[in-house]
Amino acid sequence: MVFGTALSGIQAASKDLDVIGNNIANAPTIGFKSSRAEFADVYATGTYGGGNNAIGSGVRLSRVQQNFGQGNFSFTNNSLDLAVSGSGFFILNDQGSNLYTRAGSFGLDNEGFIVNANNQYLTGLLADADGNITNVSGNLQINTANINPKATTTVSSGVNLYAKSTPPTVDWSGGATPAQDTYNNATSTTIYDSLGNSHVLSMYFIHADASAGAGDPNAATPPGTQNQWYVAFQLDNQNLPAGAGANTATLFRVNFNSDGTFNSALDTANNPLPNNLIPLSMALSNGADPLSFNIDFSDSTQFGSPFAVQSNVQNGYTTGRLDGLDIDEEGVLFGRYTNGQSRVMGQIQLANFANPDGLQSMGNTNWAETSASGQALVSNPGTASLGLIQSGALEESNVDLTGELVKLIGAQRNFQANAQTIRTADAVTQTIINIR
Repeated sequence: MVFGTALSGIQAASKDLDVIGNNIANAPTIGFKSSRAEFADVYATGTYGGGNNAIGSGVRLSRVQQNFGQGNFSFTNNSLDLAVSGSGFFILNDQGSNLYTRAGSFGLDNEGFIVNANNQYLTGLLADADGNITNVSGNLQINTANINPKATTTVSSGVNLYAKSTPPTVDWSGGATPAQDTYNNATSTTIYDSLGNSHVLSMYFIHADASAGAGDPNAATPPGTQNQWYVAFQLDNQNLPAGAGANTATLFRVNFNSDGTFNSALDTANNPLPNNLIPLSMALSNGADPLSFNIDFSDSTQFGSPFAVQSNVQNGYTTGRLDGLDIDEEGVLFGRYTNGQSRVMGQIQLANFANPDGLQSMGNTNWAETSASGQALVSNPGTASLGLIQSGALEESNVDLTGELVKLIGAQRNFQANAQTIRTADAVTQTIINIR
């Protein structure tokens, strides 16, 4: 009896050493989760129980308990190195079957799919051609093709015009290089045609107290024009639109309220413009479609501070190639292009389980769901306890190396003690055999 008891102790200590050794071996493994061996005593029982004086029959391995606690992060310069700050698992497509992992070391294959070293696909919600996240899940893919150019259709200009500006004394002429004494202030921005060619849009601001070429230069200043400005436009040094004379630009007007905020925009005949947008267009000789866009000055002001350009924003761009990938904490994938644009390409989803301890380890730091774990609960990062995604980071194993080494010594002592039990039992047996 004692031999069997001691043998079970040796077997248990051996299992303990196996588990501890596996933890130590995988201490540097990304996404690895440590385990511990749990044991239970063994009693021989009959139909009527073992009685109060029953002696145990040894020990057995009850289960190997996984520890899914959070590991530390190590930071990298690779945006496709991902870590989960929470309880969620990445969802992998392995030849049509789902596996789950905490190891977020990913890259791109030759088709742009996000895969790990085992060629398993990272899955999530796909995006449509316009960059909108859909409800369709699948293998996440990065579109590496160039994006086509887009012609500018709107320009939003936010400037501050100095309320006490001295009106120009010389009439606006609108030449290719306007004389500085014909306007108060100027700014420019780059816009794009349908082929992605860039063009320089220049804007010249002229205080309305000046005649500004709008009529007789000797005419009296209209009353109440202190809050009014004329605006002239040029595209690549050409008047936009062309005026009646070779060097004359058509002037639009911008009005401000008495508190300095924007009021309205008027056309060349002083008629209010729809939505206060100034429409401009010009035919091009480079094969591109004619440029047609609106100017919005609603963010402009007239305060008693010097002229300043707060913003010049337009919505066109030239062609661009993929220059990088950004992933936010909610798992949204953004393609970053050389023309300054970005495109949404999908969203990573995470999974969790009612009983993660019931997951079956499949190797390669992957797990599969079982009846004990329950079905995967899939949602977006940041939902419930799934956690958020950290791009440019990897989750290290959660092995406590110092603690495992201490456990290793304990398991070794247990093994030795049970071996000593066998030696002692053997000595007792020999003594009994030698009795004459």
